[in-house]
Amino acid sequence: MKIMNILHDSVVDGDGLRTVIFFAGCPHRCRGCHNPKSWNIENGIDMTASEVINEALNPLTHITFSGGEPFMQAEEGKEVARALKEKGKNIWIYTGYTLADIQENGSASQLELLSYCDVLVDGLFIESQKDISIPFRGSRNQKIHFLKSH
Repeated sequence: MKIMNILHDSVVDGDGLRTVIFFAGCPHRCRGCHNPKSWNIENGIDMTASEVINEALNPLTHITFSGGEPFMQAEEGKEVARALKEKGKNIWIYTGYTLADIQENGSASQLELLSYCDVLVDGLFIESQKDISIPFRGSRNQKIHFLKSH
């Protein structure tokens, strides 16, 4: 899979202390995106699911999938999510898709990835709705979905 970066000890990409896996590739290309380099999947580095799991597995942090667009690499992402979930990790996923889009039109791999997600932050980043005062989102249209009790 193609990964832009794995960032340790984030406090802004979900509740609590988190390890963030930034997936490469994004079809949304939102105007004002904070990481436009992530749009091109070729800008990522090749990593196996095992390498990502080993790099992300920190006993002190939970996990956030961000991007780019994590659901673009759902085939590999679901393997990472499954393994991290088995280790007791709480998983947040940021996506430009909506929850309804994924539930109604998602591939089997995308639906499986979603099944490991505790909290989904969905919706495109809309520059005209940018609001740095709201927690864990970049624009007011984005929604936080608590999919599992925590």
